[in-house]
Amino acid sequence: MKKLAAWFNDRLGLQAISAFMTKKEVPQHKHTMWYYTGSSILLFMGIQFVTGIMLALYYKPTLEGANASVGHIMTEVPLGWIVRSVHSLSASCMIAIVMVHLVAILLTKSYRKPREMTWMSGVILLVCSMGFGFTGYLLPWDDLSLAATKVGTNIPKAIPFIGDWAVKFLRGGEDVTGDTLTRFFIFHVCVLPLVLLLVLAFHFFVIQRHGISVPLEAEIKKEKVRSLPFFPNFVLRESLVWIVLLGCLVTAAVLFAPSLGPAANLMAPAPEGIQPEWYFLFLFQTLKIFPANILVITGEALAVFLILIAVVLIFFLPLIDTKPSEKKGKVITVVAYLGLAYAVAMTVWSLL
Repeated sequence: MKKLAAWFNDRLGLQAISAFMTKKEVPQHKHTMWYYTGSSILLFMGIQFVTGIMLALYYKPTLEGANASVGHIMTEVPLGWIVRSVHSLSASCMIAIVMVHLVAILLTKSYRKPREMTWMSGVILLVCSMGFGFTGYLLPWDDLSLAATKVGTNIPKAIPFIGDWAVKFLRGGEDVTGDTLTRFFIFHVCVLPLVLLLVLAFHFFVIQRHGISVPLEAEIKKEKVRSLPFFPNFVLRESLVWIVLLGCLVTAAVLFAPSLGPAANLMAPAPEGIQPEWYFLFLFQTLKIFPANILVITGEALAVFLILIAVVLIFFLPLIDTKPSEKKGKVITVVAYLGLAYAVAMTVWSLL
């Protein structure tokens, strides 16, 4: 066994990795609890990959077979219903925790120099996560998912110059058809996972390169912050969080398993009161509150333009908030709180 361990260590450098894990430390302060959200994202991401592969073994991404194959998974494949339920709910959990993780970094200003790229790659990961939710919503191919996808894929049409092209690119044509289903399936199982893994690898690299940030106040006052060994102390605490989250996920998956509607009818009118998933509700409501026309442009075009500007500003936030401890940084903090309040208010309004 010693010779085998030495052989692996010589080829893979496992001893160096073990030494790094042992020496690595995690700052201990009043914001330490937010560190657990990062590893929780990995938990739900792993669940998504495992359950997604299991579902893909039986799923048929065709106009005739999509809805029937999901029904087959839920009713005939042993434990297929719980696998689908866990996959669906873990997607929402992952997106929720990614949002919480970014909000925590935003409010604690952990994106400050030299961690700008950590924030930027995190924003891309959030966009990828929401992309998974958007593309996966169509795959059951029932009336509700078809109608919601028609609304969602029609939004980019308001973008000047490239709007029509963007809609055709997403749909694979003029309207949502079987080509859209196939295209969304490819995005969901090939394109987005590849992008996610590449960005995640970069995200991990910059985290290890610059380490975990300490509170802004401690950095300004040059206070010495207590630390906790990453392994085994912090890893043990993370594993306890994982066990609790996993228990909650399985319980919710059993009690609130998603239903499956009848196969989508391309000629049927859209059902009343259709809404996107909860993480798109604030955008959905934002589009609804704009009037049809504002001066020479449509209200939808203006809303989409403002949303795109907001996304760009959020992405480049570390390059904007270069002095977080000064007046400019405090103003940005107030704006961030207002933005969060707006998103929550729009979500609640849309639900009501």
